[in-house]
Formats: sequence, structure tokens, C-alpha cells
Amino acid sequence: MADGSTTLVVAGWLRVDAAHRDAYVDACRHAVELARRAPGCVAFAVAADSVDPGLVVVLEQWTDESSLMAFRALPDDGGTALPDVLDAHVRRYHVSGEGPA
Repeated sequence: MADGSTTLVVAGWLRVDAAHRDAYVDACRHAVELARRAPGCVAFAVAADSVDPGLVVVLEQWTDESSLMAFRALPDDGGTALPDVLDAHVRRYHVSGEGPA
């Protein structure tokens, strides 16, 4: 991003019933695969937390807002129904700089 552009990161967590967490993550697999093929998608993951059995971690990276919105506008393919989300905290971050971790 040395050219002054920004990247978009969507990150956070979802709380689901611990008994259904793995089913939730599995049900998201198709959406993850679609997102990773979408124009502007740099990274996309929905994963089970390694410590909390009811927590799902969400991480997306997009080159720009329009790419994210185009992906979100795609029609739902009527795939597997997701278990209920009990609580969530997922936010969009506009990043203008980066460096090694």
C-alpha cells in the first residue's frame, strides 16, 4: 500500500452454541470458497476459535469497498442453513498503512 491506497479488513467474532460451532464453520465453506475467487478478495476465513468452543472468528481482506459490496450483493445460493448466531462483533477497518507483524 505504499501507493497511498487503502485496503479493507473485516474482522471480528460470532458467538454460536458450542454444540453447533463446527456445523456453522462447515456451512460457511461454500461462501469462503466463493469469496476467495471474487475480484478484490485478498483473504477470507471463517474459523473455529482454538480455545472457546462457542466462538467463530471472521477475517476478510479486500482491495476496496466496491469489491466487498459486490461480493455481498451476490444472491444467496440457498445452501445449508446456518445455526443461529447468539452474539456478534464484526467490524470493517480501512487500513492505510502496513508493516511486518
